[in-house]
Amino acid sequence: MNDDELPATRALGLPVPSGRFARLARLGSTGAGVAGRVAAGGLAELGRGRRPHLRDLVLTPGNVRRVTDQLAEMRGAAMKLGQLLSMDAGEVLPPELAAIMARLRAGAEAMPPAQLRRVLDREWPPGWLGAFARFDVHPIAAASIGQVHRAVLKGGPTLAIKVQYPGVADSIDSDVANVGALMRMSGLLPRGFDLAPYLAEACAQLHAETDYAAEGAHLARFGGLLEGDDRFAVPDFVGEWSTGSVLSMSFMPGDPVETVEHASQAIRDRVARNLIELTLRELFDFGWMQTDPNFANYRWDAEGGRIVLLDFGATRRITPEVADLHRRLLTAALDGDTGTLRALAAEVGVIGPDTSPAHADRLVAMAELACAELRRNEPLDIAALDLPRRMQAEALALAEDGLVPPPLPMDALHVQRKIAGMYLLAARLRARVPVRELVEAHFGRAGPN
Repeated sequence: MNDDELPATRALGLPVPSGRFARLARLGSTGAGVAGRVAAGGLAELGRGRRPHLRDLVLTPGNVRRVTDQLAEMRGAAMKLGQLLSMDAGEVLPPELAAIMARLRAGAEAMPPAQLRRVLDREWPPGWLGAFARFDVHPIAAASIGQVHRAVLKGGPTLAIKVQYPGVADSIDSDVANVGALMRMSGLLPRGFDLAPYLAEACAQLHAETDYAAEGAHLARFGGLLEGDDRFAVPDFVGEWSTGSVLSMSFMPGDPVETVEHASQAIRDRVARNLIELTLRELFDFGWMQTDPNFANYRWDAEGGRIVLLDFGATRRITPEVADLHRRLLTAALDGDTGTLRALAAEVGVIGPDTSPAHADRLVAMAELACAELRRNEPLDIAALDLPRRMQAEALALAEDGLVPPPLPMDALHVQRKIAGMYLLAARLRARVPVRELVEAHFGRAGPN
């Protein structure tokens, strides 16, 4: 490919709206369109002699598709916030709203080659394309903040190059505020639910994730932490072709981690076990955790028998206090110490000063439900446990009974998100994992007789 070919490539994908006003207009038109459809639907119901219900009017298939598609087209904070809420607050959101947000985890539209060229011309020196023997304009992955391209340097290695969408970093605060307003307008949030802490945390995390220089440092850090561990592969950071908005790394072959579900039981068990053990090491040994458990961040190198770890933008420092809190939680869970679990629930904030005794009892019972599984001596058949469905059903029942969940400490929430993601992946793989054995071994405790 020569220097003139990239902009002349047939335009594919959807341009990312990069200006603040353009993005605000997109969200404004979405809100207006939904409101207009709600009004029209309400009039139609009244004309049929039926009293309209807001939830039924908002959650029409057309409105769900309109909101989801618009957030996916905008990418950036608009899409990422939906992804964060679908995991972090999914257990307290109504199923319909959680479903809208969960759809945003599937992926994003790619930006067209002409827009890609403009970004790279801004970030790299003039004539940069001459350094490459090949540069694929069709991305191998497109997500909420950027898209990844495969390229081969002349006489050099194959690279994976992550390019940030233009305008994403500058639009975070306004995007989050506007999406929050759209969610409140829907009328679907539980009464009294305080969305503000989640919006503030989304802003903070998104600002961190758009700093590709910081992500490059996290990539190099985890490469060092896992050096010599042949269970995992981490790409090499390529600083020469990296900037604050472009992250270059060595290309690592592999298939989506979900393909492991078609492998043997032994391989499925091994992959899930290794990822859960890695989570324990991140929490208690490394002091750093990659807190985004999106399945797309893991690949399976079947030839090398390794798990490829990708995307370290959501890496967070784990303080000794957070590690100690989770050590005490797991110890109480293994010992069946319900009294300590209740005290820790209050310390974390799951049980607040305004929580009624009846609701507190039910919250502790939910915690005990999960802990009882952890105490099993045999490997857990995670898919058969159906624990997420049972927990969500109880959480929704509590919300309908008037429980307003207090805001949780965000450090603990990110750890919970990672643990929940590993659980969901292990369930997807239909893996059997000796979770108690892993935890006992990590704490240096004697295993069960």
